[in-house]
Amino acid sequence: MPNGPERQTNASEAALHAVDYWQVLKNRYGVILLTFLLIFMTAAVITYVLPKKYESTALLQVNHSFIELDPLNGSVGQPMTGASPSHAYIQNQFKIIESERTMSRVVERLDLPTRWKNFDENMALLKLKSILKTEQIRNTDHIEIRIRHQNRDDARDIAKAIAESYQEGRNEDERKRAGDALDALESEVRSQEDLVEDKRRHFHAIVKAVGIPYIEGVLTSGRMGQSEEAILKSAEMQQFTAEEKKGQLENQIEQLLTLRDEELIDFAEGLQLPGSQVPVLRGRYQESRVSIAALEASGLGRKHPSVEMAYIAQSKLQEDLKSSVVVLRELLKTQLRLVNGQLEKIKDRVEDRRFDAVDKALQSQDYVEAKQDYETAKAMLSQMKLTNSARRIALKIPKTPITILENPKIGMDPVYPKVTLFLSLGAAVGLIFGIAIAFSLEYLDTSVKTLEDVERYLQVPVLAVIPTDVGVLHKQSGMSPDAEAYRILRTNIEFNRNNPEDNSITIVSGGAGEGKSTTLVNLAYVCAQGGYTTLMIDADLRRPNVHTFFDINNSVGLSNYLTTDLMLEDVILQTPVDNLYFLPSGILPADAAGLLNSRRMSELIQDVKQRFDLVLVDSPPILGVSDASVLASEVDLTMIVVQHRKLPRNMLVRVKQAVENVGGHVIGVVLNNVDVRSDSQYQYYTSYYTYYAPSADSDPVPTVGTTASATTSSTLESKVGANDSEEDEGLNY
Repeated sequence: MPNGPERQTNASEAALHAVDYWQVLKNRYGVILLTFLLIFMTAAVITYVLPKKYESTALLQVNHSFIELDPLNGSVGQPMTGASPSHAYIQNQFKIIESERTMSRVVERLDLPTRWKNFDENMALLKLKSILKTEQIRNTDHIEIRIRHQNRDDARDIAKAIAESYQEGRNEDERKRAGDALDALESEVRSQEDLVEDKRRHFHAIVKAVGIPYIEGVLTSGRMGQSEEAILKSAEMQQFTAEEKKGQLENQIEQLLTLRDEELIDFAEGLQLPGSQVPVLRGRYQESRVSIAALEASGLGRKHPSVEMAYIAQSKLQEDLKSSVVVLRELLKTQLRLVNGQLEKIKDRVEDRRFDAVDKALQSQDYVEAKQDYETAKAMLSQMKLTNSARRIALKIPKTPITILENPKIGMDPVYPKVTLFLSLGAAVGLIFGIAIAFSLEYLDTSVKTLEDVERYLQVPVLAVIPTDVGVLHKQSGMSPDAEAYRILRTNIEFNRNNPEDNSITIVSGGAGEGKSTTLVNLAYVCAQGGYTTLMIDADLRRPNVHTFFDINNSVGLSNYLTTDLMLEDVILQTPVDNLYFLPSGILPADAAGLLNSRRMSELIQDVKQRFDLVLVDSPPILGVSDASVLASEVDLTMIVVQHRKLPRNMLVRVKQAVENVGGHVIGVVLNNVDVRSDSQYQYYTSYYTYYAPSADSDPVPTVGTTASATTSSTLESKVGANDSEEDEGLNY
């Protein structure tokens, strides 16, 4: 585990990284805000221009497939077809809803190619599938069919058509499945009939061979050809079978008797009872209804004789049909009585022939086997026919595998686009992208940002950190905190020059607009205030700028001195500031570099160095022209002005190399235009902003006038004593 100091160091580094990240966000606040606004507005515009979509929902219930009533077997609620609505089953229903069969039926029913212009059937199918969404309600067997469309009426109509089409398709599937089952059962019945016929022929041949008569449908134990015990057991088994059949028939008839007249009429055709007029009367009744409908459709009124006669005939048929239903019920009861009577007769015959079975039991084993095969096949055939009839009747009973619980309604409010969600996402994405772009720009930005950048790449000290928006000091109050930055610069220059005689300094920069001239003027002002006799030389013979700070005429100056026989007294001017003098650039020459590289320029520098305590020389950008390099070779020291977050680090290195290549010496760097209020890493270097802030009751120092007069040589002589030496013809300050 790290010890206490190590933990404190790690915590400090983590805090430092956090501060660095926060500083990046502060410095790139504009980029972040601009990116955020652009993406947020883009999201807002996209949300606004996106087409509005409305949603309609149909709610369905998936039911089990049951036989509601089996009139012959008496089974109620037994599963017939289909599966329990498990998760996999519901998923299968989703596929059925989305199937081409269901969708094609919807396209045809709504005539979507006509409703949706420029759409053929295939395109309509694809679009229909794209706007359809099915979902199961959790822990239920309910399915929601959702349709989203730009037209709210189309959304409602399509959702309703899909629900109905799916319901119809499921009903058709149920009927087809039951029909296929019936076809298979009928095929088995026909095969069983052929088998029974073969066994009957075989049994009749054996009957003729053994001479034992056999009466179809009569259960006599004397003709069984079995032992007495077997005959007795067989007779009892037949009696038990007859009783069971009687019980089943009783149950069936009782179920039919509980039906209403209308239901019994529907089932009468399947029963095929002899003597029942219900099917015939029902057909006539249906024909009479059709006839009346045809008469009324032809325009005949209710009181027309033909219509009245048709209604009278219909009423008569209805009464006859009701009477026939009563007769049908009586027939069912009569059939039940006949079955009971037949069972009684069977019992009597079994008792009568019980003792004859012993004598006939051993006559023919083949007879017994053939008879058993024949009767078993015949009984199986009878059971299969009964089952077939039950299934056929059950098929006519309506089933509802799909129930539409809620029909879709017209959506009044659009569900897409979701304005709140889209704008929230736009804001989040905009903020994330803004921060990402800010850090990317910070990573790609190779400009000078910190003091460490300067010292690492140039191996020279930072002499001062100049805040942003610093004005001209001689036009401000004497208590301005901006002056303290230049006092620090003055002090650092004093202590960083190795030789006290090195008092000529040129101020250079890598490019234009980095604050080089302002730095020179303010430094000269501070030095003059400190008691130094200071000379400013505007050696920028291409775009001179220093004279504008004092509103001085620039027509006569350095270029005139270098090209003529003018005296220094003719070109050096006194500014309104004590101890501060100025040598303007003069007229702009054609060959500025050649003029600055002359012997007279070297002599000028040497002369003013002895006359003034400090000589500050302004120069053009060093990377643009060669003038600054020439000046760097003439003066003692060179000071580089670097604008914060502007000049790339590799260009800063080239500035230093350009100075050193001509033999110049870089004393240090001034980091200019630093936003000290937002850039917290410079707070310790610029604490004088609050410490030296003027109090409210302090009296302001009067501002120095801004207009400098063209000082004549006599004025200069009044401020500066003439040199006693005849060798020095210049000024001795």
